[in-house]
Amino acid sequence: MKLPLCGYVVATILIAAGAAQAADGQAVYTQNCSACHNNMKPKIGDKDAWAPLIKQGTDALVASVVKGKGAMPARGGKPNLSDDDIKAATEYLESKAQ
Repeated sequence: MKLPLCGYVVATILIAAGAAQAADGQAVYTQNCSACHNNMKPKIGDKDAWAPLIKQGTDALVASVVKGKGAMPARGGKPNLSDDDIKAATEYLESKAQ
């Protein structure tokens, strides 16, 4: 009986640890993206500027950030950002434009 309980405890700990490590889009944005997107286009919250971008879908926007686009360098100039961080920040930006 101890083996299944042990497995349950380990699984619960791993699930909790994964949830704790989930990227916080607002924090990632504030620390890495806000210097540009608070001052340059597309500005955070600008519904008209973000509408055509949002129509492309989150995956396409994340790919644009990873590869770079226009004045924005690859990974927003932050090479240490993970794909999960980039996705969380992108979703945060999208949420502010709806």
